Formats: sequence, structure tokens, C-alpha cells
Amino acid sequence: MTTTPSPVYGGRYELRNQIARGGTAQVYLARDLLLDRPVALKVLFPELSSDHSFVERFRREAQAAANLMHPNIVQVFDWGESDRTYFIVMEYVDGEPLSSIIRTQAPLGDRQAASIASDIAKALSYAHRHGVVHRDIKPGNVLITADGQVKVTDFGIARAIGVDEQVTQTGLVMGTATYFSPEQAQGLPVDARSDVYALGVVLFEMLAGRPPFSGETPVAIAYQHVREQPPSLRSLNPAVPVALEAIVLQAMAKLPAERYVSADEMKSDLDRFVRGQTVLAAPPPGAGDTGPVTTVMAATGAGATGAGAPASGGRRSARSDARERRESRGRTTTPWWLAGGLVVLVAIGAVAYFGGRSLGYFGGRSSVAVANVVGKTAASATSVLDQQGLHVSPTTVKPRVGEGSKVGTVKSQSPAPGTELRTGDVVHVVVWGSLPRVTVPKVTGVTLSSAESELANAGLTYGVRYVKASRANERQGMVESQSPSAAAVRPEGTKVTLSVISGSVYATVPAVSGDSVSAATVALINAGFAVSDTQKSEISATVPTGDVIGTSPPAGQRKAPGTTVTLVVSKGSVTVPYVIGYTAAAAGEALIQDGLTFRPALQENVPASEVGLVVQTGPAPGTTVSAGRQIVLYIGAENGSTTPTTPTTSTTSTTLPGSSSSTTLPGSSIPAPSAPGSGNPTTG
Repeated sequence: MTTTPSPVYGGRYELRNQIARGGTAQVYLARDLLLDRPVALKVLFPELSSDHSFVERFRREAQAAANLMHPNIVQVFDWGESDRTYFIVMEYVDGEPLSSIIRTQAPLGDRQAASIASDIAKALSYAHRHGVVHRDIKPGNVLITADGQVKVTDFGIARAIGVDEQVTQTGLVMGTATYFSPEQAQGLPVDARSDVYALGVVLFEMLAGRPPFSGETPVAIAYQHVREQPPSLRSLNPAVPVALEAIVLQAMAKLPAERYVSADEMKSDLDRFVRGQTVLAAPPPGAGDTGPVTTVMAATGAGATGAGAPASGGRRSARSDARERRESRGRTTTPWWLAGGLVVLVAIGAVAYFGGRSLGYFGGRSSVAVANVVGKTAASATSVLDQQGLHVSPTTVKPRVGEGSKVGTVKSQSPAPGTELRTGDVVHVVVWGSLPRVTVPKVTGVTLSSAESELANAGLTYGVRYVKASRANERQGMVESQSPSAAAVRPEGTKVTLSVISGSVYATVPAVSGDSVSAATVALINAGFAVSDTQKSEISATVPTGDVIGTSPPAGQRKAPGTTVTLVVSKGSVTVPYVIGYTAAAAGEALIQDGLTFRPALQENVPASEVGLVVQTGPAPGTTVSAGRQIVLYIGAENGSTTPTTPTTSTTSTTLPGSSSSTTLPGSSIPAPSAPGSGNPTTG
């Protein structure tokens, strides 16, 4: 009996079994026959391989993702063409999709959800710094390994920021509608803040067990992302802390300018929440009515009384509008068929308008570069933009405590100054409002959780310091004192410092080496310690970049509860890049750019096509090593090749930067050390 051999792609990737199937490709578990390791092989459907624009996007996906080397991003090793289709070779992650975890375990605990979101934000921050927007963040594109490591995968519709779009209209490609940003839903240009919005939706789903918006069609869901406010997270899950709901709502703000300015800023707020510190996000509506006050002013210019603009030109609270919309749903007399038709017309109109505008249709309106109105008064900004023939949509927000602002001036604008618009288009501006003053409630003598609720209802934040009991009747977890004191009048959002009774004289610093920063922070807080906002950084050959090497004071020491512990975080580890198939010179340059050194060595018994190329590295690609580590490049050589000790007349003797050898490989100007097996080569 004979068995059919498994297909081999690119001459080295042997298929084992299918592990996933997407809208454009199938994913297989495969074996890299050269490096003898498991990989994930993403194979484009054959019927799509004839679509040149789609193939080009597939190729650009591989190139964009291959440049992203981060512990929280699934690494791309290789790509190629085989059997009339295309494939991408990726790191194989033995983990469970976050979508499956949500389906079986949601709602997740607040700290668990915040820690997962923090790691996703860390991956996005790295990608954004390298010019890549994911565009399709959803639970199905996040993997969680058995040891809790978070991996973001499938940059399938990512597009390098600023890349020319003449090849394919990738700006019109949109991810799953459930996680759309409002600008994606409208076909508008997107940036890194679209990923922040999608992450906010994912965090909402982790905490509520369901996404904020649902519908029977993608159009219905997209419409809600643009027009509707998400349901109250704490009404769906009362256990969600006010501070975490505030983070979700800021990430899901309709206007990009009102979201976190970056994934890194969102990660910092999530880490503050995990550490039990005050977050930057403003308390949400419903927490004592302390959320941002949104005021919609009448637009100016032609069409100012169109849909969504108050005909009276007055001011209205957005929360009042939302309340009226909810109440009106029960008394509407609009026939169902007409309501459905309107939704379809809105969808068709949006597609026709944005698609037509991107192709240059709907002419007759002149172009204008948007003026910079940041810092101007609302009246002055309106006047300037009105003179340009642009409509103004202002939103008023309250400043955060300590945030310098001038009431009535423009905080930000969207689109950015200099953007080319056509006359009649809308510019969104965010205007600083005033910060009301509130009375500090009395929270001494109650538990910390009760104090948190009281302060949140009053529109205040809090910080904690642990102290020993000063009176016999005081018990662990009770608030002994507060500052400012009760009845003091302070600006909304002021931080109230609470002195909380600790449970014992000493506590042991837990071992958190190898943990992520968020996981280590949770462990230290649970042990009764405070965590410093600042961190120490050290080089480590064993701990991945961004993870914890240790603490100061070190693990095992006994300290008073409330002692501040500083995390020591790994900064020097580097991932060995994939340079198989490169020339020695190109591989060496790639290693040097990543902060590594190298040493070439000859490898005989290789196919003729691989002579002169890198066939393997030591350590292997994807290995995490310390910065400055020497990597051995095994260069394919003809059988019987010897390493000359002096250059011949047909070669030159040059030394590549990062290589200490001045001998030369046969037939090239690439320097080479002793062949493998001679001497005591360093293999990593």
C-alpha cells in the first residue's frame, strides 16, 4: 500500500493539517524541512491568485508583517508562489483564539481583560511606530497561549501608512463590521486611532460577554457605530469598575480626536488601572453624571439645518438627545418598511458618495486646504472655516485635572490642518469646556470599595496608600483618613488620597520574573504593594523585551504593605531576523541594523542554487537573544571548498561591519572565518 506524499510548498514547507480557514486563505500546520520546526502556512485560495490586485495586497501583507518583530505579534518568516497560488509562512502559535475564550468564559475579570487589552495595545503601538495599521482587530485575530502570552495575528488588510494607493484601493477594504471604527464604516481615511477604537470594542466584549452593537446585516451594525452610543457597560456587568468603563468609552469615542491619541497612551491607562492608580480617562456618564459634557452647536453655512443639526441653532446636551431617541423608539409611527428603506438609502448613499468622491466624481466644488484653528476661540474657528466654505461640527469637552486648557478654545480638529477638502465638507473641532467644582464626600470609616463608589459618584478620582492601624477598633481594608478632607470643594476629577489599613506588619515580595508588566503589577498589588510609575531597564538574554526581569526590592524580601516596588524590565533582547536565502552581505547588514554582530561560516553539501547564500543561522531566526549577540551565518558552499587564509588575485580582502574576519569566501569579496568544525566557533 502506498501513501500519497504531503504537498511541499516552496521546496521546504510540508503541509500537515488544516487549522483554520478565512475569507481569502486557508491556514495549515506545516513543517519547515530545512530548519525542522513547525510553522503556520497561509495559502491563498487558487481562484483569488488570478486577481492581480488581490495578489498584490497579499504580497504587501507579507512585507508589512515581516517587518514586525515583537513578542506580541505573530511573526512572518517567508512568502512565495507555489502550485499556481501564493503562500505566507508564519510563526506557529499553540494557543486559543480570544473569541473562543470570550464565548466560553465571558465576562472576563476586569484585571484579566485589562491585562489582555494592554498586551494587544503594546503590539499595536509597535506596529503603528513602524507605519502599519492593522484595520481588523477582533477577538478572532488574537491568540492566547497556555502560559498567558498574547499574540496578535493576521495583518491581512493592514496597509503601510503613507504608501501610494495606486496599486489597489486598500482604503476601501474593511474588517469585520462588529469592530468597525466610525470612519471605517463611512469609507473615510483611517489611521492608528481606528485600531484604538476596535480595541475598545474588543475590551467591551471581554467585559460584557457581547459586543456593543449587533444587527442582521453589516450595514445595520456599521450604522450604529456611526450614529449610536454604546449601551452602558456597567448595566450589562455591574462588576465592571467605573475607571475601566471610562477607558472603554474613551477608546470608543466617535471622533478620532477624542480617543486616546495612540495605542501606547491607551496601554498606559490600562496599566494604571491594573496597578490601582488613577486613570486619565474621564468618568463615564451615569457615574454621578460626571462624564464629558457634549454640546452640539448649530453648523454654519449652507445646509446647516440638515439631518442632525438643531434647527433652532441653540445648544443641546448629547445625553438629552440620546434619551429622547430612546424614548421615541416606543412611540414612533414610521412604517417598518419606510424605516428599513431609509437605512438602505443611507447605506447606498454613503457608498456612492465616498466611492464617487474617491474616484473624482461629484465635481463642481473647489478644493481647499483646511486651516489650522487649534488654539482659536470657537467663534474665531467657525469664522475662519466658514470663510473657506467648510461646515463646522463642534464638540465641547471638559478638561482633565492638571490638563492646561483655556475655556472656549479649540483643543483639536479633524481632518488635520492642510488636508484637502471640497467646499461644503465638514470639519470637526473639539472645544475646551469648563471644569465644574464638586464637594468632597466623607469616606473615612468605610471599605475601599465603598469609598471608590462614593468618590466616583461625586466625580472624583482616588489614590491609595497603606498604613498600620492606629486604633484598636480599626480593621483591614478600612479607610482611616482622606485628603482633601470631607466637605472641601475641588474641581471635578480631583484625586483624593485615601489611607487604608493594611492587614499585617510585613508582606513578602512575590517572584514575578518572566511575567509581563501587567501580570507582575497585578501580583504585586494583590500582595499588598504599590508599584512605581517608573521602571528600571536592563539587558537580558533570557527575558523577552518588555517583560519583567525582577524587582527592587527583590523577590522574597519582607516589607511593610504599601511599600513601593520598582519593576526591572528587559530592554536588550533582540529577535534574530529571518535572513535565510540572503547573501552574506545582505544578511550581515540586516543583523547589524537589529543591533547584532555576526560571523560567517561555510556549509557544504547544499544545492547549487544555495551556494553563496545563507542557509541557516545560529541561533535560528525568531530566537530572542541579548543585544550585541554574535550570530553565525552558515553560507552555502560547493563540496570540497576550503577557506583560504589569504586572498587570491581574483578577490579582494574586505571586512564587513560587524564581522571580525578578514579572510574571503571563494569567488566573492565576502570575508569568511574557519569552516564549521575547525576551531571553536561561537554558535550563539
